[in-house]
Amino acid sequence: MPHCDPSLPASAPAVIDTSTPHPARVYDFYLGGKDNYPVDEELGRQMLALEPGVRDMARSNRAVMRRVTRWAAGEGMRQFLDIGTGIPTAPNLHQVAQEVAPEARVVYCDNDPIVLAHAEALMTGTPEGVTAYVQGDAREPGKILEEAAKILDFDRPVQLSLIALLHFISDEQGAHEIVATLRDALAPGSQLVVTQAGFKANDARVDKADERYRAGRITLALRPREEIARFFEGFTFVEPGLVGPDDWRPELGDLPDKLLDTATLPFWVGVARKP
Repeated sequence: MPHCDPSLPASAPAVIDTSTPHPARVYDFYLGGKDNYPVDEELGRQMLALEPGVRDMARSNRAVMRRVTRWAAGEGMRQFLDIGTGIPTAPNLHQVAQEVAPEARVVYCDNDPIVLAHAEALMTGTPEGVTAYVQGDAREPGKILEEAAKILDFDRPVQLSLIALLHFISDEQGAHEIVATLRDALAPGSQLVVTQAGFKANDARVDKADERYRAGRITLALRPREEIARFFEGFTFVEPGLVGPDDWRPELGDLPDKLLDTATLPFWVGVARKP
């Protein structure tokens, strides 16, 4: 792949399962993309019927990813590991980071073959930097770290981005242990970025949403704010802390046309630094 370290293993041809929905493709549908299939659109439409604000959530999440990345690159961060990247949508994380710092090194990781199929065409980085893709499952963090270490120097600060990922990994699947493994691999000065869908107490839509995702064989693990805060254990929050996506440094601009109503649809964003 362009600007990708040749030591990364060659990937097998992408085999895309169109019989069941995939979170990356459903997210692509919410964003108005074309890299999804009828089964993904069907689940997306079911969720929009249940909660029309889901599309606003996706757009706010996308916008805050760009703001956080631009801010981090401006503060001197030069290494980025994005796990659960989803289908590339310009401007993607590497484009934002390398616009500020052309020498930035970015590694993406996802387990959907359709992401791999688009990676070479859509993840071309700057000549000065490195943009690479690792196909891997977030539930196997050790393997991801091993491959990413061929591109990134984990003795130096890395920004780890878990964008709209953890609400698809349950506690029973080891969500907190996975994040702890990743946190422990980071050098002091590194940063953890998490965006995660939450829920309101006694909201009947939660059970309905869970039922529809489970019907598509997708885990849905919505969490209250205090539970999301646990992912940052041992790290210090960057101001303004764990907040709604449109409240994370809105002065930096790049807000969506329609802001997310987090009172109706809770969604949390946090950036924290390792001491």
